[in-house]
Amino acid sequence: MPNQTDNLVLEHLRAIRTKLDEHDGRFSSIDNRLTALEHRGAGIDVRLNGIQGDLTEFRVRLERIERR
Repeated sequence: MPNQTDNLVLEHLRAIRTKLDEHDGRFSSIDNRLTALEHRGAGIDVRLNGIQGDLTEFRVRLERIERR
């Protein structure tokens, strides 16, 4: 009887380990995708800052033209 109990416990532990490995793979994939999104977001932020600078420069030029 104890041997059957030991086998049952080992079977459950193996099943748990399998699920943990699956979840680890999923979390790794999600982490990679999130990192890629963060990099894309940072790139968008840089481009928006560049556009904002261009608009500021345009506004200054337009004000100069209006003053003339």
